[in-house]
Amino acid sequence: MKRIGIRRKFLGLIVCACIGVGGVAAGVRLDRAVFAEISASQVGQNAPGLDYKLINEVWQLIEGKYVDRAAIKPTKLTYGAISGMVNALGDTGHSSFLDPDMVGIESHYLQGNFSGIGAQIQIKNGHVVILAPLEGSPALRAGLKTGDIIMKVDGKDITGLPLEQVVSRIAGKAGTSVTLTILDPKTEESREVTIVRAKITVRNVTWAQVPGTRIADLRIAGFSEGVTKDVRKALRQIEAGGATGIILDMRDNPGGVLGEAISTASQFLSSGTVVLQKDSKGDIKPIKVQPGGLATTIPLVVLINQGTASGSEIVAGALKDANRARLVGEKTFGTGTVLQEFHLSDGSAVLLAIAEWLTPAGHVIWHKGIEPDVKVSLSPKVTPLYPEKEKGMSSALLKASRDAQLLKALEMVNRGSVSR
Repeated sequence: MKRIGIRRKFLGLIVCACIGVGGVAAGVRLDRAVFAEISASQVGQNAPGLDYKLINEVWQLIEGKYVDRAAIKPTKLTYGAISGMVNALGDTGHSSFLDPDMVGIESHYLQGNFSGIGAQIQIKNGHVVILAPLEGSPALRAGLKTGDIIMKVDGKDITGLPLEQVVSRIAGKAGTSVTLTILDPKTEESREVTIVRAKITVRNVTWAQVPGTRIADLRIAGFSEGVTKDVRKALRQIEAGGATGIILDMRDNPGGVLGEAISTASQFLSSGTVVLQKDSKGDIKPIKVQPGGLATTIPLVVLINQGTASGSEIVAGALKDANRARLVGEKTFGTGTVLQEFHLSDGSAVLLAIAEWLTPAGHVIWHKGIEPDVKVSLSPKVTPLYPEKEKGMSSALLKASRDAQLLKALEMVNRGSVSR
């Protein structure tokens, strides 16, 4: 299966995982159309240079000498060895190993439903970092936000643990609770948050008319299956309502299915290229805009931040390079590889980066991110204002929200400053 290496991220390990039951759902895969099954016969028993004897020596030492006998679990050690091998490639946060539970949870996330706290996480510099809480999730209601560092789970330090171990401690069934010790890196203040896990149905597309205006605020929170259909439905409603402009909010959007990102970008472009795919040989293949976009001329401003990754970076880059919209906010995360999923014999999988994404103008996304045209930071004490909160809100309350990014985008659409 191909996808965009989103942060496997979660963030500099960067693994983008969605904490759900028993595993992680990565918001990175972007093209569910391709996956591969591999077997030992295909890989070969004697890979050149791989020292199986040395690996066996370590196993024999552990099996014969290690004092904590209960900790010697062959499957766990096998998965640890595989993870170590993939991590040794240095493609931290992108190429990775998924155990069978993680494969299943990831699939549920892309289908739009799972159980857990509803937060995408990543490992960066040995710390577990919140990439983004999902809308309507227990994590969001508990006040978790992008950039928060999870220091402890139920009182136990998790610093330095592999992602899969972190996920197994945070994930759980709906109705159960978990206590997280959270560090705010900006204020250096810590707090404990107890969250009750829940069944989460991902609602990725919402919109509302900005109070006191004829501007539509269209929010895309992720690119799970079916998002383009929902975007087209929203755009028809926006047009029927007589909107004179659109603010496309992709803040804290971790990405998802590639095809959905391509077709969503195409709703705002009449022609050209959405993204370039560069393979290991350096060959570049353009992925063209799909015909039939519903909003190719209406004034448009796009909101981005450090939680904007993967598929949402593709959309933002395409609109920016086509001079279709101006980007407002903060530099995006910087996810830019094509991850192909290779299924292993026991239901686990290895994700390997097989290609790289570039914006239509050839700009590198991976590790660099996309810069906004107008940089506007948001105070760590301010929660972004999304469409569901705008419904029924007055103009005065909108201004009092202190969402400087949204207010700047609104100002730009109103004065017609939407092209570069």
